[in-house]
Amino acid sequence: MVMTLPQVSDTVPLAGYEIDSDKSRLDVTMIHGFLSRSHWAKGIPLEVLQRAIDHSLCFGLYRGGEQIGFARIVTDQATFAYLADVFVVEEERNAGLGQWLVETILERPELQGLKRWMLVTRNAQTLYRRCGFHEPLPLYDVMERADMGVYQRAAEPAETAA
Repeated sequence: MVMTLPQVSDTVPLAGYEIDSDKSRLDVTMIHGFLSRSHWAKGIPLEVLQRAIDHSLCFGLYRGGEQIGFARIVTDQATFAYLADVFVVEEERNAGLGQWLVETILERPELQGLKRWMLVTRNAQTLYRRCGFHEPLPLYDVMERADMGVYQRAAEPAETAA
């Protein structure tokens, strides 16, 4: 499904941008290059990223047919969605494209009526607040089981038995 950019403000370009959920258009090499250097997915192996893409609802952000952004959703399409790996390449930032990408995802028909959307961010709270996200309700504790070294261990050569 291709979405063309609506006129949101004078700072958001009108022509030449699109959002598409067709996985065959994704530039996995570009996505991997960006994510493997990001603070949240540093060192992610290409095979792990490909598996994540295969099992997620993915969105590419394009300018003139070239991919400049990405986001994916992990969801049951009934009650819950997790927004992950959202990015716009640095040279295209501060034009409202990230917000447009997130809002387009939030408006998808198959994602309507979900009870909870979640995401994790270190430095983009302002963007996500503009899209309706907020800190967890005080009634709940957010918990996690995280293995922050999994990609680095996977990249280490296996020890051979003597």
